[in-house]
Amino acid sequence: MLKPIKRRSKKAGLPPGTLVHIGDKKVEQVKISVREFDNDEFHETILDSFEDCLTLRDRATVTWISIDGIHSIDTLAKLGECYGFHPLVLEDILNTDQRPKMEDYDTYIYVVLKVLSKEQSDIDDTLIEQVSMIIGSNYVISFQEKETDLFAALVDRIRSGKGRIRKMGADYLAYALLDVIVDRYFVILESLGERLEYLEEDLVTHPDAKTLQEIHRLKREMIFLRRSVWPLREVISALQRAEASLISTHTHVYLRDVYDHTIQVIETIETYRDILSGMLDIYLSSISNRLNAVMKVLTIIATIFMPLTFIAGVYGMNFKYMPELEWHYGYPAILLGMLSVALAMLVYFKRKKWM
Repeated sequence: MLKPIKRRSKKAGLPPGTLVHIGDKKVEQVKISVREFDNDEFHETILDSFEDCLTLRDRATVTWISIDGIHSIDTLAKLGECYGFHPLVLEDILNTDQRPKMEDYDTYIYVVLKVLSKEQSDIDDTLIEQVSMIIGSNYVISFQEKETDLFAALVDRIRSGKGRIRKMGADYLAYALLDVIVDRYFVILESLGERLEYLEEDLVTHPDAKTLQEIHRLKREMIFLRRSVWPLREVISALQRAEASLISTHTHVYLRDVYDHTIQVIETIETYRDILSGMLDIYLSSISNRLNAVMKVLTIIATIFMPLTFIAGVYGMNFKYMPELEWHYGYPAILLGMLSVALAMLVYFKRKKWM
């Protein structure tokens, strides 16, 4: 939980707008993919740098610039100089611990989102990465921490010309990117739902220390998920209310659909949090009941042996004149008496339903 604070300490004392990468370097080489399209044409290129970025600004087609890897400060500075982005925007792009938000700069809109993915390991934790987008009049620039297949299906749709994305503008492209990210949330929540089902089964059958660890692990994941998803509702709502001409009225309908999906994701996360809280209470109750059952058995055993111990103590006293000491059947009679007392107590406990 303290890791983001430690990361932010790298910028302590620096002036606003200072470009410092805060986060892990997840790729060695920055990849710049440029996709230009309209209703009739589609062109895709890979750039090594932004030396010729000025040629991308005034295109009549919609331009999608996808940047994988955000640790290169020189690349971000060149891009900001080319498109006239505010230094604070570039600073936020380099800071991978940003809260999801939307900022309107009149000529462009800056959006920060969180993408969820599953880690292929025994722990199966959920990874959270930052995606930044800059939406202009005829371009969208997306920034990812590393190269993934997150938008692969969307790229295939653009290449094939399926749907209306080639007929719409940059605002619809931005909506499509948002929709892909929100849809990924449902995939992650479905996986978490399956883990909750297995955990609930273990909780009912044989709860142990591993069950408690899994409950705490999932509760921690839910905290991070809520922190990453909850502000997304404000982002989508702000895009709907944006007065700038960058978001057309035709796109507002689709943004409302994404907003509804966001609300559904948030409600699902809150439901899972409530289920986990209930599971923790059930675990503690089951452990307490198991301890009570053990203590009940031990108490019954101790209670049965109390009169037997008393009888053994009486006849263990070293007095010379005890009538049973000289009796030939004294020892068997005492054992039979002790057995009778034990059986009588067992019958009494059974009738009282104490065992």
